[in-house]
Amino acid sequence: MHTLTPRTILTEGRGTLILAFPLIFGQVSQMLVGLSDTLMIGRLGVVPLAASTFANTILYLPLMLGIGMSMAVSIRVSQARGAGDTQMARESLRNGLLIAIVVGVFTVVIAFTVIPFFGYFGQEPDVADAAGHYFLIVAVSMIPAIGCMTVKNHADAMNHPWPAFWIMLGGVALNVLLNWILIWGKFGAPALGLEGAGVATLIARCATLAYLIRWCRRSRTMHDWVPRHWFKLPHGPSIRSLVKVGLPASVQLLAEVSAFVAATIVIGTIGKVALASHQVAITCAATVFMVPLGLSMAMTVRIGEAWGAKAHERLRPLVVSGWIMGACFTLCSALTVLFFPNVIAGWFVTEPEARALAATLLVVSAAFQFSDALQIISMGALRGLDDVHGPAWIAVFAYWVVSLPIGWWFAFRLDWGASGMWWGITIGLTVTAVLLGRRLWLRTRVA
Repeated sequence: MHTLTPRTILTEGRGTLILAFPLIFGQVSQMLVGLSDTLMIGRLGVVPLAASTFANTILYLPLMLGIGMSMAVSIRVSQARGAGDTQMARESLRNGLLIAIVVGVFTVVIAFTVIPFFGYFGQEPDVADAAGHYFLIVAVSMIPAIGCMTVKNHADAMNHPWPAFWIMLGGVALNVLLNWILIWGKFGAPALGLEGAGVATLIARCATLAYLIRWCRRSRTMHDWVPRHWFKLPHGPSIRSLVKVGLPASVQLLAEVSAFVAATIVIGTIGKVALASHQVAITCAATVFMVPLGLSMAMTVRIGEAWGAKAHERLRPLVVSGWIMGACFTLCSALTVLFFPNVIAGWFVTEPEARALAATLLVVSAAFQFSDALQIISMGALRGLDDVHGPAWIAVFAYWVVSLPIGWWFAFRLDWGASGMWWGITIGLTVTAVLLGRRLWLRTRVA
């Protein structure tokens, strides 16, 4: 029998928030890499900023595959912790890292394959030309990036998120320092411009992964839950278990991110000013999104632990508390964007046309933040319940059947331009939030 009372909601919400704080800060610290890159590359001009947008947009697709597979580690480890199964946790981390390496290498192969076809994406020639070398360097950096997420997700699921957070934050600081040195040629280094930002990202991500593994191996609190032998042949049952959960999670993420990728490419055909403005707005929106994403990750861990321990009476209080926290944060963030869109846009671009369009897109982003927060929190809770296949298809429908066609119609038939694509995405996010919320509520009723 459920015990859905204000007291249980408050109690479970407090526990979720305690876990979510370092997860949120960890996600924000990762976004600070993209945010600092956007700020620093933006000072080079519209073309380098548009080129970095184009390159990173394509790489988001394999990155989402890696994130989805690393999420499987968090799900399996949280369930193992709830059930007291140390062997399952060890194998989940070790085999999760193997999958991360495979996905990272796959990303590099795809990058080499795609470069000759840059001219077919409809971008302006100077943007496509500027993106090539940067694209390859950042593609290689996906190998350590996905590895970092895998190790961090294991630490999060073990309720030891703070050490991983500080290591990830150190990686951000290193990236900013290396950006400053390599973009503009400080301390005798060559001024590499856009490529310098790519090299900085690669070095910082490699250093972060190395230190995460070092901490993981030496931590006394993690000792019984990490692999005794890291370099062994893959464990078939563990690989299959991770893929069973991670692949549908990847499909859901790919459906959402590929819709944003398609929208970005479409916006790029409008012009480089539209593309640069889109990058400013999407970077800000994505940074704000890290808070509900951190809550979602905490929901996955706490619901997975409750599910593994068969404490079903805790599920609905956990769900309701997550929704309330997400809605309260989104109200504050949306109001901030609505009141100061021009100020925020001015932090990134100085050209008047790009700044005005970026401010317009920021206003639209305020409209979809609420739905975006609720859908990702519901998605995280469903993952903790091992419900991943249905939500993946809901995402495919919402983004590819609803968002993109409506966004294209608004952008070109109604001549709304870049803001039209953003309104289409807003409608798709709302559909996703409603369908996932209903599914979660029904699942917790029968649990």
